[in-house]
Amino acid sequence: MEEIITYVEMTDVAELRPGRPAAEVTLEWAPPGSPHIVPTHVRVGEPHKWRSVRRSPQEWAELLADPERRCWLIKHGDDIAGILHLRVGLRGDVEIDSFGLVPEYVGKGIGGHALTLAIRQAWAAVGPHGEPARRVWLHTSTLDHPHALTNYKRRGFRPFYTRTRELPG
Repeated sequence: MEEIITYVEMTDVAELRPGRPAAEVTLEWAPPGSPHIVPTHVRVGEPHKWRSVRRSPQEWAELLADPERRCWLIKHGDDIAGILHLRVGLRGDVEIDSFGLVPEYVGKGIGGHALTLAIRQAWAAVGPHGEPARRVWLHTSTLDHPHALTNYKRRGFRPFYTRTRELPG
């Protein structure tokens, strides 16, 4: 079995095409010590076989201590509906490292709006030396939700690289 990984980017905030607004969907900053980050990430990633769901507590602690990483919870009212991890690097390069909804919010019509909020947050990010975002990018794969790549393209991302990887077993 093989996995196709597609890398997409946006090089100007004006390329963003917002999704249909969804009532009560917001982003809530999650500090590195938030007890919600890891379980939410795992709930989002398990159905898609994200390798990151198998991180040890030590690996999570190291990852969340990284000053380039920033996390938000995707909220629907008071409920946690998903997760956003950004990695803000040098020269204005911002990666949406993880984005997704927990299973009970998939298919509820909030993904496009949640992604719009995530992209706006990425464009608002300031790098470690105060540099503004100049590029927002991410990668998705055929293991992710079947509509993930379509949602990214609808929001204005364009593919810049594709690779194939053989999966074990």
